[in-house]
Amino acid sequence: MSTQKPVRRKTCPQITAMKGGDPIVSLTSYHAHTAQIVDGHADFILVGDSLGMVMHGMETTVGVPIDLMIMHGKAVVRGTQQALIVVDMPFGTYEESPEVAFRNAARILKETGCGAVKLEGGARMADTIRFLVQRGIPVMAHIGLTPQSSHVMGGFKTQGREEESWAEHEADARAVTDAGAFAIVLEGMVEPLAAKITKQIEIPTIGIGASADCDGQILVLEDMLGLSPRAPKFVKVYGDLGAQIEASVKAYADEVRARQFPGEAQVYR
Repeated sequence: MSTQKPVRRKTCPQITAMKGGDPIVSLTSYHAHTAQIVDGHADFILVGDSLGMVMHGMETTVGVPIDLMIMHGKAVVRGTQQALIVVDMPFGTYEESPEVAFRNAARILKETGCGAVKLEGGARMADTIRFLVQRGIPVMAHIGLTPQSSHVMGGFKTQGREEESWAEHEADARAVTDAGAFAIVLEGMVEPLAAKITKQIEIPTIGIGASADCDGQILVLEDMLGLSPRAPKFVKVYGDLGAQIEASVKAYADEVRARQFPGEAQVYR
């Protein structure tokens, strides 16, 4: 009989317990092979509804259906062993009522095998978060710039530029914390406000375009690898894969046209 211990994934309580400790590392992933690469380095992986824009060419995340999230969520879970997998609830699957949100969240958890869901919204979604958590569904909250509300916000605008608006964002953070969220994403938020919220609440804050004082950070994988044509200001590009892929494709096309590929090493005799 094998004595090898199975690898255990990180859990939501373990992520919460990282508050104020070592920074939490996270990236998005949408498919098994990139998830496998990220798995050894990230504490949690987000299957974000940004996949609609990154993978499927949509202008916003609003049009992403739940079936698409489940399909990509399954792939990421299959490609990983260690990281907690969190799947975004897409627009229209949770806003109507806590009951509708539970039905859709339960479907995501059951069909993908992920460990938690994420939904956007602060105080207005507190009752829904509480309803889900009380029924066994871990929830990561998301406030600040909420892409699913970009039409109402008038685009992707940085939040907290006017200090008079800070109280509303602080109230949102407190509301989702009290409702039982295990962590909270702060997106597109001015640095001093994100730092202040991080100090005020008991759950980890995950920054994206926020502050280095957040308890963790997340980026879209394709953005930080140089695969996105226009990455946001808050992205640091750690690789130039777009140029490398194009150079490789050009080399392949040139060799095919010159009848240099396949060569002797690539054919069967």
